[in-house]
Amino acid sequence: MSQISIISGKTSEDLAKKIAKKIKANLVKSEIRIFPDGESKITLIGTISKKRSIVIQSIFPPVDTNLVHILSLITKAKENSAQVDVVIPYMGYARQDREFLPGEIVTMKVLAKLFKGAGASKIIAIDIHSLIGLKYFSIKTENVTAIPDLVKYFKKLSLKNPLIVSPDQGGKKRAKEFAKELDSDYIALEKIRDRKTGKVKIKTKNLSEVENRDLILVDDMISTGGSIIKATQFLKKQKSKRIYVACTHALLMNNAEKKIRKAGVTSIISTNTIPGKTSKVDISNTIAKAIM
Repeated sequence: MSQISIISGKTSEDLAKKIAKKIKANLVKSEIRIFPDGESKITLIGTISKKRSIVIQSIFPPVDTNLVHILSLITKAKENSAQVDVVIPYMGYARQDREFLPGEIVTMKVLAKLFKGAGASKIIAIDIHSLIGLKYFSIKTENVTAIPDLVKYFKKLSLKNPLIVSPDQGGKKRAKEFAKELDSDYIALEKIRDRKTGKVKIKTKNLSEVENRDLILVDDMISTGGSIIKATQFLKKQKSKRIYVACTHALLMNNAEKKIRKAGVTSIISTNTIPGKTSKVDISNTIAKAIM
């Protein structure tokens, strides 16, 4: 029997299967029964290694349900394994990493305690929204990037003098890294977000460098697509050519994909941290390397 067990949560079944195959690990699946009151009953199918288990589960909507599921999987794994590593392809609550307005709870602090309490030895996240959130953990943490995998996809496309664009200053480092991998240049727009309403405004004025070029809007995650839509509308006015969107996590809530396409985006390309129509980039190899 393999010395490593991959315990697959329902949100990351396909990813877990690919990773287990790559590292020759024993795959343990989870079956879930939902009771009429909304409670979940999880049953694991397979044998858990006594040496090391790796729990893989994304925490996307329904976020609270999937959070309880992953904590339950870790607890069960810890009953059997000496070491329990946890891969969270998409980390829900990562935006709640500090107190923006008085009285707000920093939920990432709560998560740090929950994961340790459940028995996790290490947390591996993929392009977490904010690295600040990982500082609250007293166990080992690692953030792995999907940028090289996304760039590989875009290298296959016939792009005209591509320019990498970050929709805000916060993503400047990500855009720079993406541009370096693709061997192109980058810019970062300036935006303002109202902390109470969530509305976004682009502060940047005219941009001559986007004219007649294919653009790749790069972000770590897209939830409702508000920032991407505003950026696309602005860039279209600057006479850009095609606009692509590259992101690690495509949540695409409230019909976001349709709205983004309507704004003028040619294609949305995301990874399989969140399975869906746009998840055309497989990151199982990158996660497998991080595990080993």
